[in-house]
Amino acid sequence: MSKASQSSRRKSRCFIHWLGFNQMTFLVLWLILFWLTFSCAFGTDVKVLNVGVELFEETLPLRMGSRYYQLQGLKPDIWYEVKISYPASIPAIFSLELRKSISDVGMKRLRKLLNTEKLIFKTETLDQIHEQGGTRVLITVEPEGVVAIRGVREREYILFNIVCDELVMGLPHKAWWVVAFALVCIVAGFLVPLFLPSFLLPREDDLEHVSQLVADKDS
Repeated sequence: MSKASQSSRRKSRCFIHWLGFNQMTFLVLWLILFWLTFSCAFGTDVKVLNVGVELFEETLPLRMGSRYYQLQGLKPDIWYEVKISYPASIPAIFSLELRKSISDVGMKRLRKLLNTEKLIFKTETLDQIHEQGGTRVLITVEPEGVVAIRGVREREYILFNIVCDELVMGLPHKAWWVVAFALVCIVAGFLVPLFLPSFLLPREDDLEHVSQLVADKDS
């Protein structure tokens, strides 16, 4: 084998190694760029929020804190409610913003009740949800007011609980247990007197006597 052919093979091998190294370098740079783009689009803090599973003691910086929650377990054409509750001792303003894609500017539906913030929305079809890359909720928080006590520093972080519940006739699943219990109490209030002995029930004479006493007291 001539020296020229050996030199040519060495050059070919060097070129192949150089090409492979450059491809690997390009892949690494592309992954880094993708991660930076993802971080800029979603912020550095992204968490998963499953429907019906409440997350307790979540933390955010009290000043301009923000976080994305990726909603998992959504069903098509169903109303949902994302609710945040936080300590009333920490005055803060929460903002909940629904986003269906990275470039989506968002949609706000806010309802404030004491120390609770709610966002109510209706899902689309599964195909539309998948095409949009899922549904996300952007949480932002800002302090409301200042600390009036001298020598007391403002809090740097705020604790909160967050949950996404499916709504049935405008109420979460858990609230229907309270409704059912209230209905049972009302029905029991009507039925129980029917089965009580007569001596336990108030008589008309007693009712008239009580009414007379009340009238005399008012006069």
